Amino acid sequence: MATWFALFANASVAADALDAADKAANEWLTLQMETARLEADWRTQRELLASILVAQTERLKSAEEKRDLALAKTARERSELQSIEKNTQDARADLKLVGARLEAATARVLTLRPNLPPHLSDALEMSYRSLASKDAVATERMQIVVNVLNRCAQFNRLVTVADDVLSLAGEPPAKSYEVIYWGLSRAFAIDHREHKAWLGTPGERGWEWTRQPEAFAATEKALAIARGTADPEFVSLPGAVPRMVSPQK
Repeated sequence: MATWFALFANASVAADALDAADKAANEWLTLQMETARLEADWRTQRELLASILVAQTERLKSAEEKRDLALAKTARERSELQSIEKNTQDARADLKLVGARLEAATARVLTLRPNLPPHLSDALEMSYRSLASKDAVATERMQIVVNVLNRCAQFNRLVTVADDVLSLAGEPPAKSYEVIYWGLSRAFAIDHREHKAWLGTPGERGWEWTRQPEAFAATEKALAIARGTADPEFVSLPGAVPRMVSPQK
């Protein structure tokens, strides 16, 4: 009877672990797909938006200057003034369309932030503040969106080591942890003194940290390699996509 009970218990634990891994993998895949979609959409629209914005701004300015000049002329030239007014209205409509598309892209980038790794999210603090501000002009907002997407793409290609201040469940708030990030999808944080480890992943409520006691030794080794205090080697971490850890410059 005890043997059967142990077998059932082990099977339950294994099933829970598989479910958690499957959920994390699905969440990571969703984030990767959304990031790729945002980047693809923005690359498609960026040049079009920029050219329309510059051209229509100049067009609007020129049309308004011609309108003022035409108002001073005789009634015989009123037909030309009407044409200029129409061009001005068209230019304003185009600018409005550019603004709407830019607002949509900004909203998507803002909703992406809760799922970003904490280190990257903190690094983009000023960019996100500027995006949330109503004072930023269209050209500035466009540059910020491009910068955020480029930083996300760059971070996703790297293994990043950092000392971050994190608030973890069951732990003292605002405590410093050593963290190694696997792109945008995974991170491992450890407390050297307490010999504790946590796995960080993007979840339904944003970036989430869960205890991973079995990951402490491997994470400590990966951090030592990345810091250049240990010889390079392959390190296996739970749930992490295989990637060579090299000393950081």
